[in-house]
Amino acid sequence: MFNDIGPLELVTIIVLAVLVFGPDKLPKVIQDVMRTIRKIREFSESAKQDIRSELGPEFKDFEFEDLNPKTFLRKQLDNEDLGLTEIRNGFDLKKEMAEVTDAVHSRDAAGSAPSSSSSSGASGGRVDMTKKPEAPGDDDRPPFDADAT
Repeated sequence: MFNDIGPLELVTIIVLAVLVFGPDKLPKVIQDVMRTIRKIREFSESAKQDIRSELGPEFKDFEFEDLNPKTFLRKQLDNEDLGLTEIRNGFDLKKEMAEVTDAVHSRDAAGSAPSSSSSSGASGGRVDMTKKPEAPGDDDRPPFDADAT
């Protein structure tokens, strides 16, 4: 129950309890606290038993720790019946991301080369406003970023 309390914290709590309640009343206070903890445990156990009896025989192996999301996910991911390990092993995120970045960089390099050479032509870096802009083709579209929208 108190797994994260170290020896120094325990000594500090005991010293504070002796100072606050005094050595005469301290045993009575400890008994009251222990009685309260016992009642809370009994109440929670009876509530668990009531829930198990209401759920029926299908849930006789039900553990309340399974309601913790971390425990639930750990049990589901370790379940071999679902085939999640095959899916997890077959999906290489680094490889997929490398392919996407290569595709984006090659498209940017191919798309930026012609535009830079046409702007540095005979006009000396000026933009000719009399020409019609070229219609963008399928290859000139910028990549779609779902996270940006």
